Amino acid sequence: MPKNEEDISLVRTIPYVRWNKQNFLWEIPHYPGNLERLIAYFGDRVHSITKSEEIPINLSGHPTIQKDQVLMIRTNSGRIKLIFGYLTELIKHIKTIPYHHWDSKNKWWTIPYSEQFEEEIKKKIVELGLRWKFEQEEKSGVVPKASTKLFDTYKKCPEEYIHKLEERRYSPQTIKTYTALFTEFINYFPHQDLDELTDKEVMDFSRYLVTLRKVSASYQNQAINAIKFYFEKVKGGSRKFYNIDRPQREKILPQVCSEEEIVSIFRSTENLKHRTILMTIYSAGLRISELINLKIAHIDSQRMQIRVVQSKGKKDRYTLLSHKNLKLLREYMRAYKPHEYLFEGQTSTRQLPVPYTSRSIQSFLKESVKKAGISKNVTAHTLRHSFATHLLEHGTDLRYIQSLLGHESSKTTVPIAIGITHITTKGFDQIVSPLDQLNLDD
Repeated sequence: MPKNEEDISLVRTIPYVRWNKQNFLWEIPHYPGNLERLIAYFGDRVHSITKSEEIPINLSGHPTIQKDQVLMIRTNSGRIKLIFGYLTELIKHIKTIPYHHWDSKNKWWTIPYSEQFEEEIKKKIVELGLRWKFEQEEKSGVVPKASTKLFDTYKKCPEEYIHKLEERRYSPQTIKTYTALFTEFINYFPHQDLDELTDKEVMDFSRYLVTLRKVSASYQNQAINAIKFYFEKVKGGSRKFYNIDRPQREKILPQVCSEEEIVSIFRSTENLKHRTILMTIYSAGLRISELINLKIAHIDSQRMQIRVVQSKGKKDRYTLLSHKNLKLLREYMRAYKPHEYLFEGQTSTRQLPVPYTSRSIQSFLKESVKKAGISKNVTAHTLRHSFATHLLEHGTDLRYIQSLLGHESSKTTVPIAIGITHITTKGFDQIVSPLDQLNLDD
């Protein structure tokens, strides 16, 4: 296309677009909606559209594959290359396989080779109505780097481990995290049965995470807790202390916006639903998961409170309902008429209510922050931190803020407030939401 800054700006908003310097053209992934978006924007300026049933790939001896084909190549390094067009369901399945990898340079996926994984992929390809072709990579004179794991001995997480997590009512996200961490641990020792693993293996795995994987302190702590859960809760062992260097958490101050920046973000959010979501998060100090699980019945306009049900730690709590936010919520309710959840997705119906997604919230918040000219890395959690900080700055008792946020420790509530000794005597019903302190008038 001719050089036009307005056109280029539009193209650059599409995820994963890139400029091909060699051929002087823009390359845009054929993800759902991208073609329709381009046609709608360029209109009559579109010269031609050519749809090919073949997918060009940069691989010697394999110039093209058919649109309904998946090329599987077993490499000499013990992995399987998967080459295909953009197939959402197949990509989702690949992401469930441990140690999957997307090669952004060559545009193909790889997974560890094992008969189990190979059969899983073939079965999924057939389910999707596609065809697969399997090849063995030609051997070269180069000896491949030895694999540290034999994936034919891959061990799945014991079902009793998952059942125990469910019995103890851990959240779905915690179950997913613990299961992945424990699976990584037991597969670090491919030739040892689970019952053979001892304190020595736990210490070896912990050192591996730090020295080779170079994981964060938080990741290492979670891994140790996931392992302890098995030995202490599943196997009923005594509470144990492992003689390893458990890292201290990095003391990182949370990102916080000033009141002026908060106002700027709200003013930059023109969509009524989006603005109401952001104001609700900030005015009540909600986590993003709490916001999307809010139901209409959780808004108590008589007591000016919001009920947060079964949040982190399986706890209920009440937090503030701002007068300004209540006014905006009523306007939003008249316009959008949600069925059950306070904020629902586009596919939501009365028979099947669907909550709004966290990804969508982070996406439009990012746009609002950019539009407001704020250079900080502002997320939905930043609004929560700002809520706590602004309450503290207006003289609210730290213990009340702790209760509003649902924290057990004041150290978690406002890290920058550690050491503050002044305590006010305000009661819960006297606390004013920071949103009501803002001047939102144009």
